[in-house]
Amino acid sequence: MPSLWRQLLRPRARRVDLLVALLLGLLGFALVVQVRSTQKEGVLANARQGDLVQILDELSNRSDRLRQEVTTLTETKQRLTAGTGTTEAALAEARRRTQQLGILAGTVPATGPGVQVRITDPREQVSASVLLDVLEELRNAGAEAIEFEGTGDSSRVVAVRIVAQSSLVDDTTGVTVDGRHLRAPFRFTAVGDPGTLAGAMAIPGGVEDAVQQQGGSTQVTRSARLRVGALRALPTPRYARPD
Repeated sequence: MPSLWRQLLRPRARRVDLLVALLLGLLGFALVVQVRSTQKEGVLANARQGDLVQILDELSNRSDRLRQEVTTLTETKQRLTAGTGTTEAALAEARRRTQQLGILAGTVPATGPGVQVRITDPREQVSASVLLDVLEELRNAGAEAIEFEGTGDSSRVVAVRIVAQSSLVDDTTGVTVDGRHLRAPFRFTAVGDPGTLAGAMAIPGGVEDAVQQQGGSTQVTRSARLRVGALRALPTPRYARPD
């Protein structure tokens, strides 16, 4: 009789109880993950309202530039296919495109409004990756021509034209830009919309903070007219020929 009572009073783990326990465990795990992800939100979640407005303005400016480019290309297509003055329009468009491609390739000087970004590095800790971030932010903000300056081996300021193939590599004291060893202070000269370019440099958690974390400082100066005068020599193709 006592053994029967012990069997009746002994707790039994039913399948439904195990299923409920498993669901409760999964729910608790999901809540913990949600809380941790909320605590680890990016810098935008903690940014001030003014900073968020600035970021939104930058995105709007990029969108406007893309729309303008689409409009320009559409108008060009209409001129070239209008039927009257097609040859003259094609020659004018070819000249315009040649100048544009020359600016992009770095074979002709460029002038216009823009910004100059000066970076000091007294402890020689600012890495090439941070400088590359500065360059990419300028490109993303619509910079159409960029020049990079630093102190060369002969203690003279050396300017290098930045193009799509440019590379920045860490060196013992400074960086190597397209094969040229340069030391701080560095300076980017970028032609584009000054407000958009300056705004890209001041994004919270962006390049200015990255430079500061490595012991450097950043100074951004807007200008109504800048000149990017450093040029690049195009190599002669060994194998490719016009088709």
